[in-house]
Amino acid sequence: MATATIYDVSRRAGVSIATVSRVLNSPDQVGPETRARVLNAIDELHFVPKIEAQVRARKGVGRIGVLTPFFTSDSFIDRLRGVVAALVGQPYEPVIYDVASAAQRDGYLANLPLTRRVDGVIVIGLPFDDKVAERLLNFRLPTVQIVSASQNFSKPVSSIIHDDTVGGRMAAEYLVERGYRRFGFVGDTDIPDFVGVLEDQKLGTFRHTLALNGLHLPDAYVRLAPFGMEQARQEGHTLLDLPEPPEVIFAGSDTQAIGVISAARERGLSVPGDLAVMGFDDISISDFIGLTTIRQQLKESGRLAVELLLAQIAEEENPPRQIDLQFTLMRRATA
Repeated sequence: MATATIYDVSRRAGVSIATVSRVLNSPDQVGPETRARVLNAIDELHFVPKIEAQVRARKGVGRIGVLTPFFTSDSFIDRLRGVVAALVGQPYEPVIYDVASAAQRDGYLANLPLTRRVDGVIVIGLPFDDKVAERLLNFRLPTVQIVSASQNFSKPVSSIIHDDTVGGRMAAEYLVERGYRRFGFVGDTDIPDFVGVLEDQKLGTFRHTLALNGLHLPDAYVRLAPFGMEQARQEGHTLLDLPEPPEVIFAGSDTQAIGVISAARERGLSVPGDLAVMGFDDISISDFIGLTTIRQQLKESGRLAVELLLAQIAEEENPPRQIDLQFTLMRRATA
């Protein structure tokens, strides 16, 4: 069978060659329906761009792609530290792809296997479907995902899994054991739909675990805002303005917990004497400020992702692996 060309793809998809080129190089500039038609044609024809064929003839390009929708978050930075540390002495450098929309996510996951601008890819917090997994495997692009829940693929992809629901349960159990009875929660309201999570997973199990212990978390005691320290500070003030303010506030991240602590101190409240605060993540600064939190092994997840990826690069037939990371309660000074 003759090798498919970009002309064959354009005819099969019913679009111009320029549109096919945009799907390969600037996918966010192409509408989702047209992009899907072009990608379907590429899959059906087993089209391989010339640059990808050239790369296959070489040993590699010396780059590892890292896809994430949370480029500026402290948790991502700590994961990236793990990635960078694991690449020391290796012939690869990390290349960060910041994902701000569903179009970018779909574009990168379609584009990178075809163009092979990287030797492998680590996908953080961006669940993808079976069709994408199949494309990654068919084009033999080594891939590892870091996700908050396991995915069921007919052709599995190596995964590092951190189940945030477990962390929410651990936080509730610890705070109940400590004797707290009025709880508050500060979390995110701007979780993008393309990350596959519609709400803060920690909140659900935190609330459920409290209920199992005969305790209630009213809606008025749950404050959601765009991610950030300043936004969390404002929501902390809102909770502290309640007629019966919470005795303890569990924040969905350490960054938000620091914002809540700032609100308490602005009111002259002592932490944890007047208000206890608990975070989630255990970012680098948390130990320095004595923040009680749930550690989710951020650096370790980055290190393990590189370890799995390099094994795939070294041996294409290396079977996919799934590693479930455990959470650890870090009891410090704030709760």
